[in-house]
Amino acid sequence: MSFQPTLGTVLHERYQIEKIIGQGGYGCIYLAEDTRLAGRKCAVKQVSYDPTLPVDILTEFREQFMREATVLARLDHPNLPKVSDFFSFKDTDFLVMDYVPGEDLRALIAKAESDKRFLRESEVINWALQIGDALAYLHGQDQPIVHRDIKPSNIKLTPSGLVKLVDFGLVKLLAPGEVTITILQGQGTAIYTPLEQYGGDSSHTDSRADIYAFGGTLYHLLTNRPPVNVRDRFLNPKTLVMPRALNPAISPRVEDAILWALSLHPDDRPKNVREFIKALTGESTDRLNQMTSKPAGFAYPRQTALSQIDKRLLAATGVLTFISLLLTLIRNL
Repeated sequence: MSFQPTLGTVLHERYQIEKIIGQGGYGCIYLAEDTRLAGRKCAVKQVSYDPTLPVDILTEFREQFMREATVLARLDHPNLPKVSDFFSFKDTDFLVMDYVPGEDLRALIAKAESDKRFLRESEVINWALQIGDALAYLHGQDQPIVHRDIKPSNIKLTPSGLVKLVDFGLVKLLAPGEVTITILQGQGTAIYTPLEQYGGDSSHTDSRADIYAFGGTLYHLLTNRPPVNVRDRFLNPKTLVMPRALNPAISPRVEDAILWALSLHPDDRPKNVREFIKALTGESTDRLNQMTSKPAGFAYPRQTALSQIDKRLLAATGVLTFISLLLTLIRNL
């Protein structure tokens, strides 16, 4: 059985455990005090492994953890917690990050749902800009980093209004040939996970997997309803309810961008986070108007913005209809 620190335990002769603030199949996340820097709180993430794994696989997993932790410790972005330390004890590895105060976005969704209201689109877009900037930073590293578990409960809103992507649980470093190993077992949270991520660690998973989860997160934030599990959508695309059918206050532009991000096939999604943010904010609509391969959600009737060509055709049809009616009236006089 993996080592389990208890209240008051001092890890690595430095981090005194105060309480559990998160828990999952990988282990726990603890709130701890840094005894070397009085008053500094930090989050200590425990990474446990399946004890039934063959020794060589277990060794490979732990070596991968050390490589990934080294990379994470070099990251510096205002919307990401700073990884300050990592270490091992017995059969368990630990990652030490800044403690981020505030509520996670899943709690804000629950409050809005309880009050029978929706989060404001302008507020959600502001958060999306910050999350998008953090993801673009991760994906833009020399060795791109894919988070693989974007979801409301992994995003915290700090008292200052800054949002931070707080959990690196399924982080994946993209190596040449895409042959990599994640530090944990699992494929992310089902309702936000794209189809290609179910293929296992050897599957082709790139930054577009984060874009899918990002789109699913925004869908949830704006509708109070999580997106349909991608496997159910694969069997029946119509199971995904249009965001504006749930919350009419969502702008058509934002709905289109979210559905684009939620395309089942990665090639049908925005090619990068910047492109998605441009579509979301209206900075660039050309790609949405010129989509030749619509995501599954577009397969049935819905309201969409008319392209300039569509508008001209509609105007021409209207003129011809008016002339026809006018000629009919003249003949009947």
